[in-house]
Amino acid sequence: MQSKPFSYLFAVSYFGARFKGWAVQKGQPTIQGKLERVFRFVLGNDDFTILGGSRTDSGVSCREGYFQFFSKEEINWENYLDRLNQNLGGEIKLLGVSETDRSFNLIARMKSKTYRYFFSNSILHPFATAFVAEVSEGKIDLSKMNAAAQLFEGKHDFQAFCTLSESKSDYQRNVIHCQISPSSLFEGQFFSKKIWMMEIKGEGFLHHQVRKIMRAVWYVGLSTWSLEEIIKRLENPENRWEKIPPAPANGLFLWNTELQDF
Repeated sequence: MQSKPFSYLFAVSYFGARFKGWAVQKGQPTIQGKLERVFRFVLGNDDFTILGGSRTDSGVSCREGYFQFFSKEEINWENYLDRLNQNLGGEIKLLGVSETDRSFNLIARMKSKTYRYFFSNSILHPFATAFVAEVSEGKIDLSKMNAAAQLFEGKHDFQAFCTLSESKSDYQRNVIHCQISPSSLFEGQFFSKKIWMMEIKGEGFLHHQVRKIMRAVWYVGLSTWSLEEIIKRLENPENRWEKIPPAPANGLFLWNTELQDF
């Protein structure tokens, strides 16, 4: 329970390549860690608490996310927002801030999250690999991949498609939609002309769930798996299936976060 009486909601975007995820880790560069250091420097105190809405993995970027800021004192952010962004150095950008009621609970207000994973089966220029992941070079069947992606839609037990945790017992999650489509968001001399994306929207996701789903969809597109391999794992999640490695983090973006009644 937060004891600080003032609550603010920040919209944030960040490039995750140089960070070890959102959550603070001792001796590691993280998104929350850098935010806390910059807020301490600009505000001149550390009497605040930051609560993230999404704990993205190491290397994962965010186009639109939120965090809640609790403060003992009321703050006029017009005096600070530009300075905060200047000191965040460009890799993290505060998009806006609004005061919220003290009863506002960011985690409870999360309605949905949309992730996009960008990939190509062409050999990529090193500059492009900051945003797009390489699949094994060769022919991929997009129609099979789309059919595989759609199998994940609906409410399922995703034990076979996430990294398990001893502290977690509920692996049921609802995927609103999951599809594969061509993408033209990354263009220019460093980018392949053939870039695709998986867009997946859900009410919430488990650790490595999106990246493991992406890996499974690749397996089907490369004919390593049949669609039946995914169906079996969804229908019998508690079997001791061979673990699926998560797809690389560099292609993944938290694209959009939707809040309830806000």
